[in-house]
Amino acid sequence: MIISFLIISNYYLIIVRKSTACFKMEKGKVLFIDTTHPKLPSMLEEAGFTVVHFYQKNSNELKNIASQFVGFIIRSKFKMDEDILQYASKLKFIGRVGAGMENIDTEYTDKKGIVCFNAPEGNRDAVGEQAIAMLLALFNNLLKADAEVRKGVWKREENRGIELGGKTIGIIGYGNTGGAFARKLSGFNVNVLAYDKYKSGFSDKYVKEAELKEIINEADIISFHVPLTDETLFMANESFFNSFRKEVYVINTSRGKVLNTNDLLKSLESEKVKGACLDVLEYEGLSFENLNSKDLPDGFVKLVNRRDVILSPHIAGWTHESNIKLSEVLARKIISKF
Repeated sequence: MIISFLIISNYYLIIVRKSTACFKMEKGKVLFIDTTHPKLPSMLEEAGFTVVHFYQKNSNELKNIASQFVGFIIRSKFKMDEDILQYASKLKFIGRVGAGMENIDTEYTDKKGIVCFNAPEGNRDAVGEQAIAMLLALFNNLLKADAEVRKGVWKREENRGIELGGKTIGIIGYGNTGGAFARKLSGFNVNVLAYDKYKSGFSDKYVKEAELKEIINEADIISFHVPLTDETLFMANESFFNSFRKEVYVINTSRGKVLNTNDLLKSLESEKVKGACLDVLEYEGLSFENLNSKDLPDGFVKLVNRRDVILSPHIAGWTHESNIKLSEVLARKIISKF
């Protein structure tokens, strides 16, 4: 700023006016380890950060330069644990472009005072919409019917569908995506129950809070919206499926290792599970960009050959709109804190 002085009757009148030049406080360098929508680096640069992009590099190269940065922006390329973070002596924050935080050693970051941000608000609507889309496709035999018609086969009775109306849907985990799924279901005349071990008091016009036992007794459809933790690792197993009073349909748009594939196959074969919609698989690589194709088990082969299973490549939440919203949400959180 430029300060001007004007003498009036032995007093100083101080006039403060803005300079035509705009000076930004330099907040430090932020390393983008994964690609993002351009909105995120643009917003951080506007707030005074210096952005450096770090694509197609390995962990050793990251360690060599880590000490230069106050922030890391990640998706899932590297696991942010002590092996890497010990070299990041100036690091103040890690921003995860997405919801899951399983690739960050949060115990270590808490100990070091490194703030961790994620952006589940950015893709919750996309996840909710995909869960419904997969379920409707399964109930109405759309993939099978589409393939048949393309071959000139016209089967109507064999592709008679099932309506959602009147069904009870049990949501396991009622965070951002679980809540969005419930809201998206509001026009389908369904009964929505939700269980969350760590939340209470969330019943509203879209959902009824329930104990897991009530969902087990009442649900026709179960949908997983939980993070991957020690508690949720393979929680959807044969024992879990067999505990349900009814035969059920299963949706998983959370993390692949929440559901045990071999146990799902057993339950599909016994018809305890009537069908499954899986956007995620336990065989995914660390970055979720591909399957661990070197060692795909027989269970995977059986899964992909079933007509009562619908699969997609971890794209729930992967829309053009969510790409922008994830970046905007994350940028606002970082800028607000720093």
